Amino acid sequence: MSGETKNVRYAASFKEQFTPRGIVVGVLGCVVLTMSSMYVALKLGALPWPILFVAIVSMFFLRLLGRHNVNEINVTHTIMSAGAMTAGGLAFTLPGLYMLNPDAVLDFSRLFFVILGGVILGLVFTALIRGYFVVSGELPYPMGQAAAETLVAGDEGGKKSVTLFTSFGLAGLFTFLRDGVPALFGPAAALFPASFSSARMAAYGSLAGIWLSPMLISVGYIVGPVAIGVWFLGALIGDAGILVGGVEMGWLDSGLAAAVKQSLGIGLMVGTGLGIVLKGILPRAKEMFGPLFAKSSLSGGFVSLRWAPAVMVLLAALFATLCGMGPVPAVITLLGVWVTTAMSAQIVGQSGINPMEIFGVIVLLAAKAVSAVGQTEAFFVAAVVAIACGLVGDVMNDFKSGYLLKTDPKAQWFGECIGGLVGAVVSLGVFYVIVRAYGPSAFGGAALFPAPQAGMVAAMVGGVPHAPSFVVGLVAACLLYIVNFPVMTLGLGVYLPFYLSATALAGGVLKCAAKGIAPEWEKRGTGLVIASGLLGGDAVIGVIIAIGQAISGFASL
Repeated sequence: MSGETKNVRYAASFKEQFTPRGIVVGVLGCVVLTMSSMYVALKLGALPWPILFVAIVSMFFLRLLGRHNVNEINVTHTIMSAGAMTAGGLAFTLPGLYMLNPDAVLDFSRLFFVILGGVILGLVFTALIRGYFVVSGELPYPMGQAAAETLVAGDEGGKKSVTLFTSFGLAGLFTFLRDGVPALFGPAAALFPASFSSARMAAYGSLAGIWLSPMLISVGYIVGPVAIGVWFLGALIGDAGILVGGVEMGWLDSGLAAAVKQSLGIGLMVGTGLGIVLKGILPRAKEMFGPLFAKSSLSGGFVSLRWAPAVMVLLAALFATLCGMGPVPAVITLLGVWVTTAMSAQIVGQSGINPMEIFGVIVLLAAKAVSAVGQTEAFFVAAVVAIACGLVGDVMNDFKSGYLLKTDPKAQWFGECIGGLVGAVVSLGVFYVIVRAYGPSAFGGAALFPAPQAGMVAAMVGGVPHAPSFVVGLVAACLLYIVNFPVMTLGLGVYLPFYLSATALAGGVLKCAAKGIAPEWEKRGTGLVIASGLLGGDAVIGVIIAIGQAISGFASL
């Protein structure tokens, strides 16, 4: 973190951080945010990161209730945000079942155990890998850094506070004009386009262009030019190289080019996950997984996890029997969560993006490759993994913020437990209400709830679109990760739409320019403060707009 924090009140004890009023505020916020996240994920196929929004909301309400400290706020916003990604993991996977088979009968009691299992696994692996990714790994976690900067600036005041909240307000106003005006008055009322795209590239299936997003530009700035440059290199390989070059050279038709691009991107991310396991996790297995069998625990003696092995065996039995997966897919699911939560922690730490549905697809494909798992149960596999990865990716940002603010990770982890469990119940309830109100035909395509990520999962149930590209990506990424090449962001660039990568690149370029033009300004951390404010303004107003859309949508049920 930049700057001095002399005036910030840090809590000395666990009880000052994990407070009854913080729990109440956190749970109420978690209910609202989970409901809105569920609706928006189904309706728009996107989830804005909640951490900046919940940090500011927590600070506001705790200030109203009297004396507070930044660590109490940190724990409270951890509770609030945990449910949002639980809802996202469900919304990004399960509707795909109805898209494939509108007559499918989904037992919601079985689904509850699927959601609960994903949350519990997310809790376990968050505790196990926090030390490696947040403390030892020193990944930037741009969202977590921005939240910490926001809380410090809001608490200590001064010039840094003015700088941060000025940039916050400008980004918030821009986001409202970009997204809020069309949401309130219809697309015709838009004052300017949200993005600029290339019609020529679109003919090849490429979403080339740039998105007018202060949030993503700030992510590029915080992450830095090296990782962002590799990210953009992946975008060039995927779009310019495969979609355009492959077709122009006559090697591929447009359909095959899209399959190669998608499969290569997924293969690169899976290979990175394998590299993380081989290089980062296995050599430190005793340190990381010792808490499962001893009193040692989360980051130096905070949470005992001796109960976790028994719970994981119980979950495997529930997945295999009650949820109908069978023993082999159940074991594959548990092993898959072990690998993909590490991938989620890595990619969120490097880029601020968490493709949780991709992680669900990866394990789903592995389960299908070694067993005859049924269609419904295949979606259950994807849902468990997506929920666990969504929770881990989100809370790692909270843990990064807590690490910078010296918050007790035990208090944060207990807050994550509360928020995750509340999110499990609320997200299931919202999904049940929507299915009962609109029926299974409400999902997919131009329906009421397009749920595009779930549609992608449904399409992948049949297998990897282009297996050779997947294998090439997997092997190359594993080798590159072992020699310290930032290959996860390369795979992200190959897989994601080009305009996201181009926008992030703009932030990396700005970071380079700032270092060259105003090195002292950079040393004082002013650039990070401005980037945090821009990121926060875009994220917070985005969440408010999403909540408004959710309320409007629920009112019509």
